[in-house]
Amino acid sequence: MAKTKKVLAVVTSASEYRDAGYRTGLWLGELTHFWDVLTKAGHPVDVVSIAGGDVPLDPESLSAPVLAMGGTKKHYQDRSFMDLLDRTRSVRQVRAEDYDAIYLTGGHGTMFDFADPALQELVADFARQDKVVSAVCHGPCGLVEVDVDGVPLVKGRKVTGFSWTEEKLAGRDDVVPFSLQDRLKERGAKYTKALRPMAEKVVVDGKLVTGQNPMSATGVGEAVVKLLKKK
Repeated sequence: MAKTKKVLAVVTSASEYRDAGYRTGLWLGELTHFWDVLTKAGHPVDVVSIAGGDVPLDPESLSAPVLAMGGTKKHYQDRSFMDLLDRTRSVRQVRAEDYDAIYLTGGHGTMFDFADPALQELVADFARQDKVVSAVCHGPCGLVEVDVDGVPLVKGRKVTGFSWTEEKLAGRDDVVPFSLQDRLKERGAKYTKALRPMAEKVVVDGKLVTGQNPMSATGVGEAVVKLLKKK
């Protein structure tokens, strides 16, 4: 019998913007949409956070219109699923050896804690072991500073992530610590974006999968499933 291929999903522990009163955290749909695709395909998903423990949720991701998209409300109302976000392990408690793919979820909180050294090393370990590395929306914040054998992980790679245009439309351009789009380019990535803001866009470059925005989480999941089938 073939070994079950497991996936590690990483979420933020940051609950607020450093220089503004806005609250933030995990964008819930970016986890649930990916979760549904992977678990339907038979791949267990473990959720860990940067600090461990309770996972903050971005309040805007819990608004009625957003919850209604893609079955997220079903998970939000599911006590057993939500309890998974109350007692997460930290990234320091997991190893790349135990998983076949890693997925970095988004939410603006990632801009404040996804530069965590333990996450950087974990992602690098997945890449060194030729495993699938994936991220969506602001999740690529966890890819930006990763070096593999002295070379930026994203250098020369085709990637996407939340665009500066989308940041402006979200009204967060004056409170985020940097432009993810620009930071990826500065690290040598071949950044591309959808023609329309908030349109789905998924970019696959070898075993590196990135999605531009919350609308792309399902597509990232589908791309990861295809790559796991090839392994």
